[in-house]
Amino acid sequence: MNVVHHQERLEIATPGRGLTEITREVSSIVARSGVETGLAVVFCTHTSASLLIQENADPSAARDLLAWFERLAPDGDPRYTHTLEGEDDMPSHLRASVTRTSETIPVAAGRLASGTWQGLFLFEHRAAPHARALVVHVHGEGPAPR
Repeated sequence: MNVVHHQERLEIATPGRGLTEITREVSSIVARSGVETGLAVVFCTHTSASLLIQENADPSAARDLLAWFERLAPDGDPRYTHTLEGEDDMPSHLRASVTRTSETIPVAAGRLASGTWQGLFLFEHRAAPHARALVVHVHGEGPAPR
């Protein structure tokens, strides 16, 4: 057994509020890690964006999710006092607070062990485009040393 730890920083440009699938990018990091059995931990370094594992087959699932968040934390609510960066400032923090800053996905046979219809998404909560930083840490068993 060879214990492997591999970490990379991943930069993602978002087009603004919405879901950006990052499954392929994280899968590439897992492949480069050499881990055959273990865990991939993805961490979002922001307070107005988050991570989700969600259906990636039917785009209506993403549309319904975004509409639900609009109802849950609408922009411009006059009760918000944290508005330094605009009317989407506090709603973005509220949306991030009910989602996650990290996701942990098993690695099996050198690949993410996600379900058939699951995708990993960066959930941008701000209206404007942003450059977001993620840290991906993969650890587990790799090939035996030679």
